[in-house]
Amino acid sequence: MSSEQSRSANHLLAALPEEVYQRLEPHLSPVKLTLGTILYEPLAEIDTVYFPHNALISLVTTLENGSTTEIGIVGKTGCLGLPVILGSGRSYSGAMVQIADGAMKMSAMVLKKEFDRGEELHSLLLRYTETRLKETSQLAVCNRNHTIEERLARWLLMVQDLLEEDELPLTQEFIGNMLGVRRSGVTLSAGTLQRAGIIRYSRGKN
Repeated sequence: MSSEQSRSANHLLAALPEEVYQRLEPHLSPVKLTLGTILYEPLAEIDTVYFPHNALISLVTTLENGSTTEIGIVGKTGCLGLPVILGSGRSYSGAMVQIADGAMKMSAMVLKKEFDRGEELHSLLLRYTETRLKETSQLAVCNRNHTIEERLARWLLMVQDLLEEDELPLTQEFIGNMLGVRRSGVTLSAGTLQRAGIIRYSRGKN
C-alpha cells in the first residue's frame, strides 16, 4: 500500500490538511494488526497511537471474575490512543484487535506535540473525542434498556458500518465476550434475527 493509500484508508488522516499531514508523515509507519493482539493493557502508559485501516480494535474492560465487556470500537474512522491528548497518557481500558488488517502507527509524543499546536489536528481530534463520548453514552443506555437481540443488532450494525462490508468474520463466542453475555445468549439472539430475515450466519460468519 502506498503512502497516499495508507493515508486515505484512515478517515482522520485523510481529513488532515496537506501541511499538517506532511509534518506527521515522517513519523508514521505501517503495521500489521493480527487477530487477538493486545495493543494496550489497562492503566498502561501509552507510547504509540494507531490509525487503523480496515482493522477493528475493541476497547475492553475486565471484571473480577475474568469476563470481558466491550466499551468501544476503534476503526478506520478514528485513532487508538486518545488519552494521550486528554492529559493522563494512560489507557483506561484494554485494547485488543478483533479484526486483523493494517494500520499506521506513530509515537504518542509526536501526536501530542502536533495536537498542542492548536491547529487542525487539535480540532479534528476534539470532534472525534466528542463523537466517542456520544457513542459511549448511547452504549450505556443500550446495555441498560435493550434486549440481547437489540444489543446484538446494534453491535453488528456498528461493525458493518466501520468495515463497510456485509460479511463479518466473527464467532458467536467472541461476540458474546464483547457484549458481556453467554455464548448461548448470542446463539439464541442470532437465531431470532436470522428467522426475522435480518441476518444470515454460518459457522464463524455473520
